[in-house]
Amino acid sequence: MLAYIWAEDAEQHIGYQGHLPWKLPSDLAYFKKKTAHHPIVMGRKTFESFKGFLPQRQHIVLTTSTEFAKKYNYDERLTVVHSITELRKMISDKDEVFFVIGGAALFEQLMDDVDYLYVTKIKAVFKADTSMPPVDYGDFELVAKSDGPRDQKNLYDHEFRVYRRKQS
Repeated sequence: MLAYIWAEDAEQHIGYQGHLPWKLPSDLAYFKKKTAHHPIVMGRKTFESFKGFLPQRQHIVLTTSTEFAKKYNYDERLTVVHSITELRKMISDKDEVFFVIGGAALFEQLMDDVDYLYVTKIKAVFKADTSMPPVDYGDFELVAKSDGPRDQKNLYDHEFRVYRRKQS
């Protein structure tokens, strides 16, 4: 099963210069809680934006870079796939939830395959250079929604939403 997880501002911005444009600890905690013990799927640039491996998660990186694949060839925390076809096969062969965490191109390429959307909606606008590809929410039903805290550490109103693809 395939799920997307991301945070976006009021204009669907998701990144700036390879990082999140905001600081929102409650969203990071939500991300950690939802993705722990599940494989996370990302492009090479998304992986390289991390300071290191995220604990309790198998990292799956889609890249055509042979140098990247060689560098992580013997690291059991990371699996390299070289095509969307290879990634789709991996997902279909296993009975677990794979979370796609970015970047925008990967979200776009797998849009027809995704079963669940976990989105944090931040009610503010930030300077950004990357946006979430358009999502046809008509294909999904909202199954959960909750407000995130607004406090001294979480300065922006935000809510967590979960959508499930409608059965055809």
